[in-house]
Amino acid sequence: MSRYRNPRDKKTEAVRVRFTPMEKKLLRGRCKKEGYKNLSNFFRAKAMRHREIKKIEVSPEFTTLIKSLDFNLNKIGVNLNQVAKQINTKKNDELTSADRHTLDRVQQELKKCFSSLQKYMDLIR
Repeated sequence: MSRYRNPRDKKTEAVRVRFTPMEKKLLRGRCKKEGYKNLSNFFRAKAMRHREIKKIEVSPEFTTLIKSLDFNLNKIGVNLNQVAKQINTKKNDELTSADRHTLDRVQQELKKCFSSLQKYMDLIR
């Protein structure tokens, strides 16, 4: 009985790729770590994986928006760290009105960031 049920499943084509000894050693390590029996199965799985890469064109406005969001999210992180530091240095865990005000501002900024990003989600999908 043939090893292949369907003759089309028989692997008759070969591809040759050259690696340095170190690269081959690293590949064998990854192959073993990921549970493949041999390098052929490893390469076949990696090469035949159907992962669509979508390249999107973005407007200059979108680029500006992303830079602005990055800046604002960084500011939010700084504010949260300041509030956390204040809370951790106090004997009691109660928030002051200034802490509450900062957290409210952070929440509003996060909502603005989310709202801005929501407009562009269809471009990424």
